[in-house]
Amino acid sequence: MTWHARIAGCGAYLPERVVTNSELAKTVDTTDEWIVARTGIQRRHVAAEGEVTSDLAYEAAVAALQNANLTIEDIDLIVLATATPDYTFPSTATQVQKRLGMTWGAAFDVQAVCSGFVFALAVADNFLRLGQAKGALVIGAETFSRILDWTDRRTCVLFGDGAGAVVLRAEEGALATDKSGILSTHLHSDGRYRDLLYVDGGPSATQTVGHLRMSGREVFRHAVVNLAGVVHEALEANGLQADAIDWIVPHQANKRILAGTAKKLGLSMERVVVTVEEHANTSAASIPLALHTAVADGRIQPGQLLLLEAMGGGFTWGSALVRW
Repeated sequence: MTWHARIAGCGAYLPERVVTNSELAKTVDTTDEWIVARTGIQRRHVAAEGEVTSDLAYEAAVAALQNANLTIEDIDLIVLATATPDYTFPSTATQVQKRLGMTWGAAFDVQAVCSGFVFALAVADNFLRLGQAKGALVIGAETFSRILDWTDRRTCVLFGDGAGAVVLRAEEGALATDKSGILSTHLHSDGRYRDLLYVDGGPSATQTVGHLRMSGREVFRHAVVNLAGVVHEALEANGLQADAIDWIVPHQANKRILAGTAKKLGLSMERVVVTVEEHANTSAASIPLALHTAVADGRIQPGQLLLLEAMGGGFTWGSALVRW
C-alpha cells in the first residue's frame, strides 16, 4: 500500500517577554537603526526564567492539534527539532510526549540547528510514507537566549525564542503535484564549515553550555548560494518552475538573506513570508512560526504551493515542497 503525508494543522507559541532593539542598545554598543538596516529585526521574544524549550514546544503542539481538530490519540510519532534541548538527555521530545499524555509510539529529537525543522519534517514524512506511523507532530522549538553572549553585539541582536509545530496525517495513495501533501524533501550538510557558525561548548568537548559564535559575512555568502540551489533541486525533482511557487516560507535568518535568495530565484519578495522583524532568528522554530503566521492571517490558502527552505550551522541546509 502506498501512503503520503499531508499537513493537517499548524500551531505556534511565543514567550510573553518582548525585547526591542532599543532595549538591547542600553546594554550593548548598537542602535535600533543599525540592527534594522542590516537584519530587518525590530524585536524578539525571550523565554522567562524557568521557561524551557519543552514548555514552548508543548504549547505549540497543543495549538497545532487544536488547529487540525485532532487529539493526541491520533498521533504516534513526535519529531522535535532543537539545538537548545532542556537537558543533554532525555530528549526534549519525550518531555513533550509526557505532558501530552502519550504513552505509545516514539518521540525523539533532531539536531540540524536552523535547518532542523526541515530535517524533522523529512524524517516524519518518511515514517508516514513507509506506513510506520499514521500521525506525527513535527515541532521546531528553541531557547537561543540561553546560548547567547549578551555582550557580543554581532550575535545577541539576531536571535529569539519560540516554537512552532505541524500535524502530519498519513493518507492512502501516491501523491500527485496537484494534491495536498508533502511532495518532496531535500537535505544536505557539509561539516567543513563548522567554524563559521557554532557554539563553543558541549558536554564532551568542554563540559560547558558555551555561547554561539558566527562569521556573519561568510555565512551570508554560503546561505544565498545553498538556499537557491536547494530550492531549484526541489523544483526540478517535481518538474516545476519557480513561478509555480505561491509562497516561499524560509528560515528567518535576516531580511538580506531572504531578499538575496528571492532575487537569485527571480521571485518577488511579495511571495516570501517574512516574520524576522517580529521574531528575529528563532533557529529551528522559524519556519513553523512563519508558516503559522501566514496561515493565520489568510495569506496561505488550500491548494497553494509552498517552498520551505533553511540553512544552519554545520553547515546544514534543506528544502521541502508542500501543497497546502
